[in-house]
Amino acid sequence: MKISLQKLKQSHGNPLSFDESVDVSELEQLDNDIRKIDPVQVKGTARIDGTDITCDFDISGQMILPCARTLVDVPYPFTIHAVETFTTSSYMSNEGDVHKVDSEVLDLDPYIKENIILEIPFRVFADDEVLEANTIAEGEGWTLMTEEQNEQKVDPRLEKLKALLDDNNN
Repeated sequence: MKISLQKLKQSHGNPLSFDESVDVSELEQLDNDIRKIDPVQVKGTARIDGTDITCDFDISGQMILPCARTLVDVPYPFTIHAVETFTTSSYMSNEGDVHKVDSEVLDLDPYIKENIILEIPFRVFADDEVLEANTIAEGEGWTLMTEEQNEQKVDPRLEKLKALLDDNNN
């Protein structure tokens, strides 16, 4: 998503509004958990004040992440509010996150992608219905049990120990 600095200067300090769909599918290729990401909607304003440019925008979309328990696909909708500050001045101070603009066009794509990457949660979990549908209940030599089933069943190797403890209590 590109904003022309000439267009910003012509706005005479008034905010320039934008509302665009941005394709950020290259985030799927990076070494992160994003399996799929739809084009995101970016809506906001850009304002120029001398050599400083402030972009205040919201990014909304949905990404597909793996479930932390079963690795099934989990849709993760997100809305991110971001404020990015830029400058066209060659005398840039080192305070804060002020980004230098070297051309006549301000490209917001890298900052949109950066904010999305920062939004990725450490873990997501699928709904219980999805987990139950994708959970294998048994395999060769093992069976998945709930806690209630596990409490009711006593390990056969410990059955004699239980009987011994019951005798000691009597």
